[in-house]
Amino acid sequence: MKLWSLLGNSQRLDGGAMFGNAPRALWAQWVAPDAENRIPLACRCLLAVGLDGRNVLFETGIGAFFEPKLRERYGVVEPDHVLLDSLARAGLGHEDIDAVVLSHLHFDHAGGLLAAWQEGQPPRLLFPNATFVVGREHWQRAQHPHPRDRASFIPELLPLLERSGRLELVDGECSRTLGRSVRFTFSNGHTPGLMLAEVMPAPGAGGGVAFCADLIPGRPWVHLPITMGYDRYPELLIDEKRAFLEDKLARGVRLFFTHDAEIAMAEVTRDAKGRFGTTAEQAGLAGLAL
Repeated sequence: MKLWSLLGNSQRLDGGAMFGNAPRALWAQWVAPDAENRIPLACRCLLAVGLDGRNVLFETGIGAFFEPKLRERYGVVEPDHVLLDSLARAGLGHEDIDAVVLSHLHFDHAGGLLAAWQEGQPPRLLFPNATFVVGREHWQRAQHPHPRDRASFIPELLPLLERSGRLELVDGECSRTLGRSVRFTFSNGHTPGLMLAEVMPAPGAGGGVAFCADLIPGRPWVHLPITMGYDRYPELLIDEKRAFLEDKLARGVRLFFTHDAEIAMAEVTRDAKGRFGTTAEQAGLAGLAL
């Protein structure tokens, strides 16, 4: 199995929203804001080639489905569908993907499932040969969102996924599609039923790679007290993050970051005071053997 980090469309979002109750004087040391207080964010996806003979894509980023006005509102930088270009550089098209694993269905993680916006054209689903793997609890949330996060979902996406006939809802450690090569755990601090995937070199083995999704968007959020203003239950998320990091540290599992603008993957550390951090940071993966 080989792993690739694939960049999708990038964003610039308000730094205060991304760092919750952390003061600007602190978070600005980690990520420099622009004149409008926005920070750069990646929408990075993980591609596993040869995962039990399959090409598996973990998330699709925000994509380019927004009309121009909304693209500007949500800070999407590029007008084109960047993920498709990234896939091409890895030697694949979206038609070559056998499974797409979605931690959750917020638009900055699932929008890349849709073709780029065209005036007068309805949303169109890409990845015609892929099974779409989604957590069952989060699917239910997406069908009946709370007013607090309703704007984070794409209303047209759910019926497209259902009509595809290729939707698998997961509520345990494994999926029918991926078997024991990918292990799932679940988190509720950011959104109900957030599904965290761990790519394993062998069933039950350590040394794999965990897709951190919005439990830990990037390196600054490895520090336990740091949460986002978008998180549903920050205190619960901190408890979940602690258990997640302790487990990954004990088993030698590396962290894959979707929103870190500079680093794709790192190893977990913990200092003498018990504070978590990262080491062995890698800016990108290009055919890394697992």
